[in-house]
Amino acid sequence: MVKINLAEKFNLFNDYWSPRVVGELNGQYVKLAKFKGEFIWHSHANEDELFFVVKGKLKIEFRDKVVNLEEGEFYIVPKGVEHKPSADEEAHIMLLEPKSTEQTGGIESDLLVDKQPWI
Repeated sequence: MVKINLAEKFNLFNDYWSPRVVGELNGQYVKLAKFKGEFIWHSHANEDELFFVVKGKLKIEFRDKVVNLEEGEFYIVPKGVEHKPSADEEAHIMLLEPKSTEQTGGIESDLLVDKQPWI
């Protein structure tokens, strides 16, 4: 393993909602993604998902509440909980989730990136 510079990695791509894998530990992937606009409502039946805001702001909607995250904050969405992430402006997000996690929780969507590349 080599050290990872997040700013350098984020500079390697510009598309939104298309995670890139930058590390792996204990059956988990460390992913980077740029978010802008709205994702879809979805859940992950068997996996928790951590959203860490590196840059910008992230809103995670739930059916009963909204969680707003600022730079340097993170939130763990428990498995089975339906949620919809969104960002009004470009946000840089680090995700930690099991390797088995499907991006859209099995829901067909144009936003689904089936094979997320390593960078």
